[in-house]
Amino acid sequence: MAIYDDPDFFADYAKMPRSQHGLAGAGEWPDFKRLLPDLTDKSVLDLGCGYGWQCRYAATHGAMLVTGIDNSTKMLEQARKDTDPKLPITYQLGDLATYFEAPQTYDVVISSLALHYIQDLNAVMHHISAMLTSQGTLVFSIEHPIFTAEGSQTWRQDEQTQQTYWPMDHYFNESARQTNFLGHTVTKYHHTFSTIVEAILNNGMTLNNVIEPQGEPTPAGQPLPEWQRIPQMLLIKAIKA
Repeated sequence: MAIYDDPDFFADYAKMPRSQHGLAGAGEWPDFKRLLPDLTDKSVLDLGCGYGWQCRYAATHGAMLVTGIDNSTKMLEQARKDTDPKLPITYQLGDLATYFEAPQTYDVVISSLALHYIQDLNAVMHHISAMLTSQGTLVFSIEHPIFTAEGSQTWRQDEQTQQTYWPMDHYFNESARQTNFLGHTVTKYHHTFSTIVEAILNNGMTLNNVIEPQGEPTPAGQPLPEWQRIPQMLLIKAIKA
């Protein structure tokens, strides 16, 4: 069973800002949106579509066909509930690690914070490249290798419970990590920066942009938020050669 189909986890996830406010609640969205190409008359695939926020964005910004894939039935149920049936969106239950359609099916493939749940990143990039049309675009976000490396994904604190530093260890040990997310044990996979980039380059795509989002600027004199102390995500845009 997908972790997002666990009733308790799903209920806790629904309370998060990005769950309640959609793209407006996702701090990385302004950077992600900037990487997207013109979606007019494009066919779009969203891998790990969740509630379908990005699918609906694509459909309301000119995409002629949008397919959202997720391995959680609860996520897809919510996505269908929140989507106007007149929009050209199809939601499908599928495994991101193995999902594949006919070659050159999509002009644009997007994925938001889903690929760190995938062990074999190279295989997924192979599938994505095959499904993309010539000069097609891939835009995805993934948890940053610095964020995932040590595994606990927890700040170290001093005696006053102030966040002192982010632990960084086992960087080159690319394997599963058991982390506490919303009070539940979740399995993620750590990939080095070079592995992420090589998975793209080795599968017929070229890098176009790499962004480490920092969220909104912090007013002078205010403590730096977590996003501006360590990189939590990578945003990458690639083009199929």
